[in-house]
Amino acid sequence: MPTYDYKCANCEHQWEEFQSITAKPLRKCPECGKLKAKRMIGPGAGIIFKGSGFYETDYRSSSYSKDAAADKKASESSNKPSDSSSKSSDKSSKSDSGSSSNKSSD
Repeated sequence: MPTYDYKCANCEHQWEEFQSITAKPLRKCPECGKLKAKRMIGPGAGIIFKGSGFYETDYRSSSYSKDAAADKKASESSNKPSDSSSKSSDKSSKSDSGSSSNKSSD
């Protein structure tokens, strides 16, 4: 349950109230008793993780993960053609040397 800040428009008294989200805002000031209290908009509280095992990336959306995987595949595929071309040139040089050795043995 959140804590809400209140301020009385009559006497300027400020206080905090621990209420349910579904509870109606208070109207009566505990200091002067008038129905001039207003719920103030506060900054809220940030989530604080303590301890090991919590990472920024733990709560990323599934679309982020899919995009990251697609980027990884794209970068891997752009690196593979240069590797495969060197392998194919190695095979062709081996086959050339094999054919020339066959000619010399005749």
